[in-house]
Amino acid sequence: MPNKAVRAPRPRPVPRRVAGAPRLDRMPSRARGTLRLDDYLPYRLSVAANAVSQLIARAYRDRFGLKVPEWRLIAVLADAGLLTPQALCERTVMDKVTVTRAAQGLVRRRLIQREPHASDGRSHRLRLTAAGRRLHGRIAPLALHYEACLLCGMNPRAIETLERQLRRLQQAADVLSRA
Repeated sequence: MPNKAVRAPRPRPVPRRVAGAPRLDRMPSRARGTLRLDDYLPYRLSVAANAVSQLIARAYRDRFGLKVPEWRLIAVLADAGLLTPQALCERTVMDKVTVTRAAQGLVRRRLIQREPHASDGRSHRLRLTAAGRRLHGRIAPLALHYEACLLCGMNPRAIETLERQLRRLQQAADVLSRA
């Protein structure tokens, strides 16, 4: 029996046209040409996000003994109050395992507490304890300081533009992931 070449599965096709996306024939030549990683926007965004995340993670770990996922849960719970783990996954854009591990660590440290979910006996909700709120009160100024340092040298209009463009990129990624 002759050996047949096994074909790799075809990758999911990129949609030809996504509502609101620019036409490829109207994109800058680098978007149609050869890929240079250092000029590739998704790569640059990832590198910048990782650099910022590592900087902040080191500060939170050294000063407060927290990992980034734990800080994200604290920050979201400080804003929103009582949330289910599923809602925390959605708000933090972290997977269920990461949220669960972070929550377990924070429960052990008595920074958050679990409460039964009144309308869903299979689920629970999480909230900051008084100690968690105090810790948030100590970390928030540091977070704002790092943000200010990262943005120094940018004028307010450039910062507003950056924030708006980041939201647009996130929305475009959301649309593409559903296409």
